[in-house]
Amino acid sequence: MKKMYFIAIYPSQKIIDAVKVFQKDLASNFNNSKALKNDAHITLLPPFERELTMENDIHVAFDKIDTDISPFEVELNGFGSFPNPNSPVLFVQPEENESLKHLFLNIKEVFTFNKRSFNPHMTIGYRDLSFENYLKAWEIYREKEFKTKFTVDKISLLRHDRKWIPIAEKKLSGK
Repeated sequence: MKKMYFIAIYPSQKIIDAVKVFQKDLASNFNNSKALKNDAHITLLPPFERELTMENDIHVAFDKIDTDISPFEVELNGFGSFPNPNSPVLFVQPEENESLKHLFLNIKEVFTFNKRSFNPHMTIGYRDLSFENYLKAWEIYREKEFKTKFTVDKISLLRHDRKWIPIAEKKLSGK
């Protein structure tokens, strides 16, 4: 049996709740409910599929990730979007962050099959967001203000079992 896995960082529950307000707005006003299924996070390794029998290997690889990085702050500042007509995305925009990039590169060293570039974001709208509704929502969200920050002190490995559940964590352990 195959399962989906991914690696992410999660903000505090307070920020997850604040971002949920934007997800609910998109669900209510722009016919976009898919993002409501997931708590706010920044993806470090996009979802990938593996046989459940390989899960131990995934844990071994996850443990090999170099997390000898001091905990660091991520500042969230406003909103951004990927205006793909077939699959538009609205998100909370993190500020440029060298520690976040460094963490991503450390993950990519272990999980070498990931060929995607790194565009950190916290999704608030995607999948069932029509391009027409994306354009209407983006008119509002492009100027909307939202500023906060959180400390990244661990990464999480998740598996999809009808919903995403954390199956392992690894603390950042920098000096």
